[in-house]
Amino acid sequence: MSKFIQNLCRIVVGIVFIYSGFVKGIDPLGSDYKFTDYFNAFGMSWMNATTLFFSFALSLAEFLIGIALLFNLWVSRLAWGALLFMTFFTPLTLALALTNPVSDCGCFGDALVLTNWQTFWKNIVLLLFAIVVFVYREKYKPQLTPLGQFSMLVLAGAGMLCLSVYCYRHLPVIDFRPYAIGKNIAEGMRLPEGAEPDQYEVTLKYKNRQTGEIQSFTEENYPWQDTVNWEYESSSERLVKKGYITPIHDLVIEHPELGNITEEILEDDNYTILAVAYNINKSDADAQPALNRLANLAREKGYRFYGLTSSSRKDIQAYRTRHHVPYEFCAADEIQLKTMLRSNPGVIILRQGTILDKRAGKDIPDIKDLKDTDLAAYCLQSQQEMQRNYLVYSFILLFFVAYLLFPRIKKRRN
Repeated sequence: MSKFIQNLCRIVVGIVFIYSGFVKGIDPLGSDYKFTDYFNAFGMSWMNATTLFFSFALSLAEFLIGIALLFNLWVSRLAWGALLFMTFFTPLTLALALTNPVSDCGCFGDALVLTNWQTFWKNIVLLLFAIVVFVYREKYKPQLTPLGQFSMLVLAGAGMLCLSVYCYRHLPVIDFRPYAIGKNIAEGMRLPEGAEPDQYEVTLKYKNRQTGEIQSFTEENYPWQDTVNWEYESSSERLVKKGYITPIHDLVIEHPELGNITEEILEDDNYTILAVAYNINKSDADAQPALNRLANLAREKGYRFYGLTSSSRKDIQAYRTRHHVPYEFCAADEIQLKTMLRSNPGVIILRQGTILDKRAGKDIPDIKDLKDTDLAAYCLQSQQEMQRNYLVYSFILLFFVAYLLFPRIKKRRN
């Protein structure tokens, strides 16, 4: 096999592994939730205590194998890792495609959502490439010394691990979800013009009052007017054609007294602050005093302030009494709350359905910074400052990578 094909396989597998490990690494809680879904689907809920460990370990392993293959570092050893990954996950994704216990494999986090069949065929191609890399692993001659290769892998792993820990303690530095800052929730729930929704075939069963026979009808011919001869028995529906699925399709905010207030919140031209805690019994109680202060300030300024949780009313009442919570909790779906905010608890600031800012429980705004400033201006300033910091860190990282690669380039030229 030509050297070009060998290197192409190595580079392709390396890039895919780096991308997969990176998008998982910046969203460790997302991978944590996905592992929980897998374990529950396969009847292994006793493994749920290990999901966070697997989240960090899987992303770090993928990232390091990808770095090794892309930059030709210890390929003779780490080609084993790529092959083991693909020989394990390829049959697993085939089982998922056949049984479909979890609709999205989560192999690329929320950055790229694939069906289980798409994931399986992708893994078939990667497995073939990984086999080529494994067979010719001794042919890849590194440009760095063994110490240089080891140092580069250690630094890359340490950098990825630090980034993952930061994203776990705060929020993902890149948000691929439909609830990212700047996104409008109402638009994410709206069906685009020309898009078709799911199409279902409805079967209606009626019992003949004279004979007792039960007969099936469609929506076009069921005897809804003939109540003398027919009595409604049951109905069922079958998906005929899969339609367009909106990015946000299950968000409903239920106030304990006012009912469904989703539309009211998303259309309000004033500010709304949502304290999100998908499970208040698992939330970080140390953040509650800051949330209480923020809620009191919101009331002074005339902003809406609601808590969102999927916990029971009994648990909510006990929590409010225990922590002297001054705001009302609304009910929402747990999956949606986990998607909205990778923190338990955390804060989302809205205006007319647009997300102005999101904060983890450790980063709830200080009310001293909010008393004499417009909330939108404060959110914009915070985002600009954060983007500047990320830009500086990115330039430092690029300089460091260039510094590591320079000896390779120089050696190759000589």
